[in-house]
Amino acid sequence: MDKDSNIDMSVKLGSMHFSNPVIAASGTFAYGIEFSPFVDLNVLGGFCTKGLSIKPKIGNRFPRMIETASGMLNAIGLENIGLERFVDEKLPYLEKFQARLIVNFFGDTIDEYVELANELSKLPRVDALEMNVSCPNVEKGGVRLSSDPVILKEVVESVRKVTKKTLIVKLSPNVKDITEVALAAEEGGADALSLINTFVGLKIDVELRKPWLASTTGGVSGPAIKPLALAMVYETVRSVKIPVIGIGGISSVQDALEFFIAGASAIQIGTANYIDPSITMKVIAGLFDYCKENNLKSLAELSSLNR
Repeated sequence: MDKDSNIDMSVKLGSMHFSNPVIAASGTFAYGIEFSPFVDLNVLGGFCTKGLSIKPKIGNRFPRMIETASGMLNAIGLENIGLERFVDEKLPYLEKFQARLIVNFFGDTIDEYVELANELSKLPRVDALEMNVSCPNVEKGGVRLSSDPVILKEVVESVRKVTKKTLIVKLSPNVKDITEVALAAEEGGADALSLINTFVGLKIDVELRKPWLASTTGGVSGPAIKPLALAMVYETVRSVKIPVIGIGGISSVQDALEFFIAGASAIQIGTANYIDPSITMKVIAGLFDYCKENNLKSLAELSSLNR
C-alpha cells in the first residue's frame, strides 16, 4: 500500500469518518481480536462484530454450515457471548486499534433493540451501530422486521431516539422491493444502509434424502450472490440519499470496484475472510493501486459515474 500517495481513500458514514472504505462484515470476523494475527487493525477501515444480543445465545443446532457452489450456506443462528461478556472480555483489547468498531446488534423485540442500542451508546470505543434486521436463519425478530416497511421504520425510529452514534441498518434481500425497505429505514433515521445480507437457501443430502442443515434452510453467501447484491445496491443508491455499504460475494479488488462504480460509499467483505483471512488488506492495497494507475484522486470519483 502506498501510504505516501495523495489518494484520498477516506469515507464519511453519518458523522463518522473512516480512513478507507473497506470493512469486515459481521459474522465473518468474530469480534476482531481473532483476526488480528492476519489483519492490521490500524489499517482496516472498520469491522463489524458478530451479531450481539443482550443475553448470550447458543445459536442453532448442528449441522449449521455447509459449502455450496461458489459460496456457503449457514444457519449459525446468531450465536454470541452477550453484551456483558463483550464489554468485559473483548472491548478492552480493541481499545488500542484505530479501525472503526461497528457493533452489529439485534433483538427479538423493539424494546430489546432499544435497550441494547442505549447500552452500546454509552461505550466510547464503539464508533457505530449496525442494526441487524435481516438475518434469515433465526425464528424471531429480524426476519419479520426486514420485510415490513412500517415495522422497520418504527424500530429504526425507536433506536434513533436513544443513540447519537452512526446508525447503519443492514437490509435483507429476501423482500419484494429492496428500495421500499431502504426508504423506510432512511425515513426512520438511519445514517447509512448496509446490503445485502444472505439469501434464504437450501441444500439436500441426496443419500439421506433430507436437508443438510438441522434448521432446514440457511443463508447463502459468497461469490454466487454477487451479481444479485450488486443489482440491489445499484437500485438502492438511486432511491435513497444516505450512504450505502455494499455487501455480497466480494472476494477481490475487482469485485469491490464494481460496487463502488455502482454507487456504494463503502464495502463489507464477509465469506472471503474464511478463505483468505488477509483479504481485506489485499483489497485496500488493490484500491490504492487502481486509483494510482487510473489517475484518480479518490474513490468518490468512481461512484459519481452513471448517477
